[in-house]
Amino acid sequence: MTRDPARPDDPRLIDGFGRVATDLRISLTDRCNLRCTYCMPAEGLEWMDRAEQLTDDELVRLIGIAVRELGVHELRFTGGEPLLRKGLEGIIAASAALAPRPDISLTTNGIGLARRAEALAAAGVNRLNVSMDTLRPDRFATITRRDRLADVLAGLAAARAAGLHPVKINTVLLRGVNDDEAGALLRFAVDNGYELRFIEQMPLDAQHGWQRTEMITAGEILDRLREGFDLAPDPTERGGAPAERWIVDGGPAVVGVIASVTRPFCGACDRTRLTADGQVRNCLFARTETDLRALVRGGASDTEIADTWRDAMWAKLPGHGINDPGFLQPDRPMSAIGG
Repeated sequence: MTRDPARPDDPRLIDGFGRVATDLRISLTDRCNLRCTYCMPAEGLEWMDRAEQLTDDELVRLIGIAVRELGVHELRFTGGEPLLRKGLEGIIAASAALAPRPDISLTTNGIGLARRAEALAAAGVNRLNVSMDTLRPDRFATITRRDRLADVLAGLAAARAAGLHPVKINTVLLRGVNDDEAGALLRFAVDNGYELRFIEQMPLDAQHGWQRTEMITAGEILDRLREGFDLAPDPTERGGAPAERWIVDGGPAVVGVIASVTRPFCGACDRTRLTADGQVRNCLFARTETDLRALVRGGASDTEIADTWRDAMWAKLPGHGINDPGFLQPDRPMSAIGG
């Protein structure tokens, strides 16, 4: 990548619009044990070859460069499904041992979480997000093509018991499928001490079947929640957080809405992304990537890798462009990018 002389001499991951990436999203695998209809086809996808994935040592090295040299202080491990990654607890423990110690979170579908929540907390996970779109077993089986809701609910309870806080639930509402459950899901979260976050469906499905007209918007979500709850804007400074937060019935419970499509928050974005095969993405919707795996395996120094990462972020566009007429969906689906 050609160095841009306009980039200031700053060790952090700054871009040309003054944003600084301090939050690293790390995809550990593109594999998943669910087949959510809005993410991938029933037969799954052609998974990444194991040899293409970063090894544990390679991954920990890149995380260390991000934390020590680039100013990253938040790590979020994602997938696919990160619990499918062998050595997950070891990767987390090595990341937690870095100085300065980063904040570590995990996004999971909850399958298998019940038996691993304590080990994850002991390894260094501070908090986690569990994806769950319905409270009805029949609908869960329809959406995910797997009858595993009981496992997800057990995983949520185990995470809470392990002291992980907050335990957040990520929910996508689908028109005509589960969009009548907004209130029930929020009541469940409030009653059980979880923090619910609704996410607008984004054009990141492998089938490229996303349609704007079928998406449940943030406005619709809030209208449905207000039918049963009093919502007040959270006065806490949002910063680069993706969710708009609302205080529920006077608090302390809150609910979040991530409106990537209808209320973009690109101007405050503080994220950089690393795929399971070692590619840096400077935006979730980027159509280009920067190959760090080749540098790692080619004998590059930490300084060379850090400089390449800085250049990748400097080239970040002002926004994701979903609402532009010429928007093109990324070639990689969400399962291969990481949430």
